[in-house]
Amino acid sequence: MKAVLASWQFWALFSAAFAALTAIFAKIGIENINSDFATFIRTVVILCVLGALLAGTGQWQPLDSVSGRTYLFLVLSGLATGGSWLCYFRALKLGDAARVAPIDKLSVVLVAVFATIFLGERLTVPNWLGVGLIAAGTILVAYRS
Repeated sequence: MKAVLASWQFWALFSAAFAALTAIFAKIGIENINSDFATFIRTVVILCVLGALLAGTGQWQPLDSVSGRTYLFLVLSGLATGGSWLCYFRALKLGDAARVAPIDKLSVVLVAVFATIFLGERLTVPNWLGVGLIAAGTILVAYRS
């Protein structure tokens, strides 16, 4: 069991499950509320849960133990996350969750492209085939006849 908890695959699957629940719960939750305000409420909940987790597990770090470069990229990541959440909730407010979520997952395709360009990561031909299938699947799920 310890090996399972230490595997990235385990946590990635849980991430996918929580992301799916996010779409369902958010679609129901934003029914009678402005999508930006809903994103604010969601963010406050996340801050409280993470704060409690850090405090409860003793994982809090002194702020001066973090480098300037790390702060820069975490701030940029936070801004990108905020932009993503605002756009995601707006899309959920306007569209079907079953169509919005797969388009949002085009991020998988973009991560593969960006990781290759900016991080120098290498994907194999089967990896690129999978990325292409994700893109094709997204188009098929989003298509409305």
